[in-house]
Amino acid sequence: MAEPPLKARRLLGLDRSGPPPAQTAAGQPLRPWTIPNAIGFIRLALIPVFLVVALSSSDGTGALVATLFAVIGWGDYADGIAARVTRQYSRLGALMDPVTDRLLVLCGAVVTWRFDLLPRWALAVLAARELAMLLLGRYGLRRGVELRINWPGRLAVAPVMGSFFFAMAGLQGLGEVMLYVGLALALLATGLYVRTGLRELRAQPRP
Repeated sequence: MAEPPLKARRLLGLDRSGPPPAQTAAGQPLRPWTIPNAIGFIRLALIPVFLVVALSSSDGTGALVATLFAVIGWGDYADGIAARVTRQYSRLGALMDPVTDRLLVLCGAVVTWRFDLLPRWALAVLAARELAMLLLGRYGLRRGVELRINWPGRLAVAPVMGSFFFAMAGLQGLGEVMLYVGLALALLATGLYVRTGLRELRAQPRP
């Protein structure tokens, strides 16, 4: 099937119509050496740098801490645009991006918990959700069920990432509001993932 033309809405990730690229499907080659994956590798390498810089600071806030977090977070958007422009889709990118995002969320939760920048109960719920999604994703792959991101999950990314950024930038009040919004969307997305996964498991042929 021919890929839809690359108009502005599709380039920016606003138009998600149509099936996912065939190169990202299960069983396809990983194809690690692409421009989008190079961005993904840089994002992954910067996560421990961010964690060391943030935990070495006096209060977990500051321009360098917030900037590092923002660069890693916005890198996900950049590698998506790079993939759509170059058509260099890959199985590795499809697997690596959500793992990197969840690692970044967990690191953001660790930093904001350590310095008490955001409500700890909400951070605990968010961290538990991210760990559960990693385990569910791994279980689903073993059972032949691959969960594609849904719209609540996609919409949750900005407020969750924004909550950490603003808290580390010294705007804890704004960060707290965004955390609640992002957490509500993330929990809704999780419920939809579980429902979809159970439906696909029931539809699989019995051995």
